[in-house]
Amino acid sequence: MDELLARGRNIRLAIFDVDGVLTDGKLYFLADGSEFKTFNTLDGQGIKMLIGSGVHTAIISGRKSPVVEQRAQNLGIQHVYQGREDKLDVLKELLVTLNMTPEQVAYLGDDLPDLPAIRRVGLGIAVANANDFVRQHAHGITQARGGEGAAREFCELIMRAQGTLDTARSAYL
Repeated sequence: MDELLARGRNIRLAIFDVDGVLTDGKLYFLADGSEFKTFNTLDGQGIKMLIGSGVHTAIISGRKSPVVEQRAQNLGIQHVYQGREDKLDVLKELLVTLNMTPEQVAYLGDDLPDLPAIRRVGLGIAVANANDFVRQHAHGITQARGGEGAAREFCELIMRAQGTLDTARSAYL
């Protein structure tokens, strides 16, 4: 845990995958061909608190979904990239856009397309139910499963490392 906290101290950007991280990973399709996803409110609150603490946020998803755009807007996530299979390319774009180094970035993922980014950033975390190979290469693994509080855990880890978690929580006392 000490190593994860040390890695989290300088994080200025937190990146989230969607399917299997912000959702349970299941794809729901209706008869008309539209799809829907379920998101965890605990994760959403964690993301809002993280943004409030001054950390930039981004979503990188290999799939495109209007629901993801809407969720990102609701939470205030600043950077949304959908339909992007090569997540490392997007990471590199973000580093240039935000004038950051990989050590200032945290990434939360669950499957092989996330692995290059997880391995490149300062804090690469896999959700509890991530692919085994991905978990082997991550700096840490959440206790919660994707779509079930893993993003909240990730956000709170970063805020704990930066000394902002108690302040974020105290706003609700």
